[in-house]
Amino acid sequence: MQLVVARIGRAHGIKGEVTVEVRTDEPELRLGPGAVLATEPASTGPLTIETGRVHSGRLLLRFAGVSDRTAAEALRNTLLIAEVDPEDMPEDPDEYYDHQLMDLDVVLADGTEVGRITEITHLPSQDLFIVERPDGSEVMIPFVEEIVTEIDLVEQRAVIDPPPGLIDDNAVVAAPAAPGDGADSSEDDSPGGDDTGDDGPDGAAKGGST
Repeated sequence: MQLVVARIGRAHGIKGEVTVEVRTDEPELRLGPGAVLATEPASTGPLTIETGRVHSGRLLLRFAGVSDRTAAEALRNTLLIAEVDPEDMPEDPDEYYDHQLMDLDVVLADGTEVGRITEITHLPSQDLFIVERPDGSEVMIPFVEEIVTEIDLVEQRAVIDPPPGLIDDNAVVAAPAAPGDGADSSEDDSPGGDDTGDDGPDGAAKGGST
């Protein structure tokens, strides 16, 4: 199974370092020196991490063979993809890989059907479930513990306790995408969709307070 673990940002300095947008809660495991990562586009990789450091709250990486700013800038917006055993589970019990959450039934505590998770969008502040409702509309559910009270992988359901206006008639919903339209989000441009819910590389989502 492929897991999108980061997206390369802008070049930093003149020695080949790049900023990265981390998309895993296990950066020490997935983005450590020596890690060899596939890429999207595939022609850019594979890339081997040579060094990593944190600067002003951002992770900076340098890759083998990338020694100047021009080469580093050419990597911008490349997705870094790790190969992960599909049986692996995140170390944090409150974290789930996207493929585990996809297609879960979303219900209220009393069992009332809300819909089905069709996509997970990763934002800097939190993750969002994109839930398709029975009428074909979509509603966004923040993946935070105050709202998503239970994830039951055995029963294949997510139990939610939504605040007023989130899923009722006053909720803001997205119209179903027209055939051929591509979904877009600030955190997910993997092949087919990251680090979220399409048939491409998988990501990780974590519930918690923001």
